[in-house]
Amino acid sequence: MIRTDWEPQFRGVFERAVAAWKSGRRTPATLLDDEDIDFLAAIGCTAHELFDFVDDLQIYGEPDYETVRDIQMVRAEYFRDVMKGRTTGHEARMEDLPPKVQEVDGIPWLPRLIVKARLKLRGEMPPDLMYGCGGDRPFVRRMHTTLADFLRLVWKHGDDDRAIVDAVKRTAGLA
Repeated sequence: MIRTDWEPQFRGVFERAVAAWKSGRRTPATLLDDEDIDFLAAIGCTAHELFDFVDDLQIYGEPDYETVRDIQMVRAEYFRDVMKGRTTGHEARMEDLPPKVQEVDGIPWLPRLIVKARLKLRGEMPPDLMYGCGGDRPFVRRMHTTLADFLRLVWKHGDDDRAIVDAVKRTAGLA
């Protein structure tokens, strides 16, 4: 059974990861202990995903803990309710993603972010890809949304790209 009261423990893991990063343990393999890694797996998160968030926070000053928590809340809910706590065992390949410059309705980055959000929801992110990276964060700000809200939008509309694009355009004031 997947717990729903995991946020306090997640905060502790996040804070320990930040402290580890600051002490020089700056790889996914050295950032966390086995107990923390097991906890993350139980809520649909990997050590690599948490490392990416911590690494970007330390280098770029974002995303903050609340952003990371909100993203993980969506992923944990999807993992629990849709995936029934089971992984797919699939990992996407970087070459399968749309290029960063690909556009839809004149909006660059959106096709790529849609695919990344689907991968994040299913836990199929390759290690070299981060949902919420330095390209995603300014994009969602420009579109007047958040990374967690974008995940929820993609979850809601599934494979209906047109519905996702239209919703983003409405939120951004482009429709």
